[in-house]
Amino acid sequence: MTQPTNSAVHVDAALTNISVAFLQNANHFAAGRVFPNVPVSKQSDRYFVFDRGDFNRDEAEVRAPGTESAGGGYELDNTPTYFANVYAFHHDVPDQVRSNADPAVDVERAAAELVMHKMLIKREKVWTTNFFTGGNWTNDYDGVASSAGTNEVIQWSDTVSGDPIGDIRTAKTTILESTGFMPNKLVLTQPVMDALVDHPDIVDRVKYATSTTANPAMVNEQTLAALFGLDEIVVSRAIENTAAQGATASHSFIGGKKALLCYAAPTPSLMTPTAGYQFSWSGFMGQTNAFGVATKRFYIDEKESTRVEGQAAFDMKLVSADMGYFWDTIVA
Repeated sequence: MTQPTNSAVHVDAALTNISVAFLQNANHFAAGRVFPNVPVSKQSDRYFVFDRGDFNRDEAEVRAPGTESAGGGYELDNTPTYFANVYAFHHDVPDQVRSNADPAVDVERAAAELVMHKMLIKREKVWTTNFFTGGNWTNDYDGVASSAGTNEVIQWSDTVSGDPIGDIRTAKTTILESTGFMPNKLVLTQPVMDALVDHPDIVDRVKYATSTTANPAMVNEQTLAALFGLDEIVVSRAIENTAAQGATASHSFIGGKKALLCYAAPTPSLMTPTAGYQFSWSGFMGQTNAFGVATKRFYIDEKESTRVEGQAAFDMKLVSADMGYFWDTIVA
């Protein structure tokens, strides 16, 4: 007996209560979580750097009666500069597309999410280039599989010979001796974090810890920070598709397999050292969101489209190369 087919009794339509978009968590981006942000009124300018050697020299002397005290001074460098490039991206929503869109496709929201994601990825890549790349820091090391030589350490993914606890302890002491400041932040990528949470030396240190949590042997950012004696562990989990539109996607972590130990000032202020600063051109940008991005929406008559645009103006500036300790390819 002939029966109606499925397609005869039901016509597929877009669901109105769900849609799928692979939106990255904003906390996966490290750029805004490591170094202080300095709002500036001009796109470019100079800032002063005091010579720390002059402050750390022993020059006080015994003063004999009726004589002058020993004296001295300090050098001041006013040559360092910043330049806040303006980065922008937009997406246009044609009137015809909006009118024809199914309820599950909120084209205005999709445009805003797309623009913000593009801006966050750009900021993360600029941060990575300026701070999370070999050759930028005084202490610059490479992870190797075996036979570590000069400026090399055994990779932390090696559960037998890798020594992340010892390497970080050495790095902390090196920065402290050179600058007088104890490092307070460690920046990792997810592949490095994966190696650390399973490293037997680290697991052995935390498995007997007393805690009110359900699982005191859990190794996470907080337990690692406590183990290493740091204020914070920042894990960069942001990814990027490096393939052109239409080609097969090629996703990878923006930060690679790296780690950076550094001293980051809690807040920017006068005579306050830090490994890095982000200078944001607030004089041009005006009101921005928590990520330093200004977004706007305006209509373009000749295109019969609504443009959603994001814009940010900043410079990621390495201020003191001695206040960072960097490891490249620190896991296999």
